Amino acid sequence: MKRILLAVVLMLTGIVSAQTGPKIVFKDKDNTVDYGTVSKDTDSGERVFEFTNTGDQPLIIKNVQSTCGCTVPSKPEQPIMPGKTGEIKVKYNMNPGPIRKTITVETNAVNVEGGMVALKIKGEVIVKNEPNPLEKKTNLLMNKS
Repeated sequence: MKRILLAVVLMLTGIVSAQTGPKIVFKDKDNTVDYGTVSKDTDSGERVFEFTNTGDQPLIIKNVQSTCGCTVPSKPEQPIMPGKTGEIKVKYNMNPGPIRKTITVETNAVNVEGGMVALKIKGEVIVKNEPNPLEKKTNLLMNKS
């Protein structure tokens, strides 16, 4: 019986010690920022992924990469201390059409597999339908007749 109890204690000790280190937790559900339906004329394309280091050691964001050149991410240069928050900024170039991009974040976090986290942006960029000035004049002339 003592051997079983000792084995259980050792196992629990191993599990607890495996849980130490930096941990990254993102604020956005499913690590996704939804742009919604936006217009290039009225939206800069900039968004922020906010995260917290819920671990007990400094969190280091080693690298941040996008799947294409149309999305430019930037990362914090300094380690994020335990209990503190940080930001990964993303700027999308706002080409008209659907937005479906992934940003890969490489960290030293122990709560994500290999320290890698996938962030996603989604939405749609539309072109505002501005009336053509010539069409306005034509319609006005036709209504006067």
